[in-house]
Amino acid sequence: MGRKLGLAGFAPQGRRVLMRVDFNVPLDGDRNITDDTRIRAALPSIKRIAAGGGAVILMSHLGRPKGAIDPALSLRPVADRLAELVSFPVRFATDTVGPDATTQAAALGDGEILLLENLRFNPGETKNDTGFAAALAALGDAYVNDAFGTAHRAHASTVGVTQHVTESRAGLLMEKELENLGALLDAPERPFVAVLGGAKIAGKVDVIANLLDKVDTLLLGGGMIFTFFREHGLGIGRSLYDEESAGVVREIQAKAKQANANLVLPEDCVVADDFAENAKRRTVPVTDIGDGWMGLDMVQNSLKSNPYLFGVFNGRHWPIDI
Repeated sequence: MGRKLGLAGFAPQGRRVLMRVDFNVPLDGDRNITDDTRIRAALPSIKRIAAGGGAVILMSHLGRPKGAIDPALSLRPVADRLAELVSFPVRFATDTVGPDATTQAAALGDGEILLLENLRFNPGETKNDTGFAAALAALGDAYVNDAFGTAHRAHASTVGVTQHVTESRAGLLMEKELENLGALLDAPERPFVAVLGGAKIAGKVDVIANLLDKVDTLLLGGGMIFTFFREHGLGIGRSLYDEESAGVVREIQAKAKQANANLVLPEDCVVADDFAENAKRRTVPVTDIGDGWMGLDMVQNSLKSNPYLFGVFNGRHWPIDI
């Protein structure tokens, strides 16, 4: 953890603690949570603060509503599930920094929990807007970041808010992830293989560049792979194309060559005719994505030795699921 402050020695009694968590959970068509792993991962920090007499104000995003209110991406189902997992009272605010959140935060008793509505319903979140960050900070008197999966994003709830509070700390999950990552990066066992997924390259360029200096092989999956394919002349149909980062694809490949690291993309992918639960799906080589189809992700065991795919992996297949 180095110089980073964790929850050790933190006294929450009588304080309102603003905590960033990652509750970006998958929902089915009826808005039922299909996997609550991310909620459970945050429970140790939530319980420690609540049990210590602190009022916990949780904030998270869900999906990509792009600064507009989308009822299908409300965090209310998450609040309901959280209430089933803890023994402390759980409340839900229908806004983030509006009158409902402000009133409920001020009225929270010791050991109570409040979950704010989806942060990304407000355009100020992803823009790291100073006013939005200050309004979030005003809800509490201490800040805890326990959302490792979103900590790399310079958003109001991860970066901006820290400029408006007097005390910022890492949660238990964040501490654990930082310790594990530190051990990997400082003295990894070889061969050192990293797997990176996600929809877009934007926001991950620095991560990729830093990893290429440390790993033997970097495996890429998720929606970002289709930008790589298009930049190398492959048809990607209606797949996600990250135009913002298209220009850095070859820069990343040059960095891999310079670092003597293998940069590997999948040979097969899952495609669908629509981004919907009832869409038709099939598995195809990445060279055969039809015009009316969109690539969704790689498939298990799809990484093979293929010079065209910007790296070699000694013919071994890795059963990964990004």
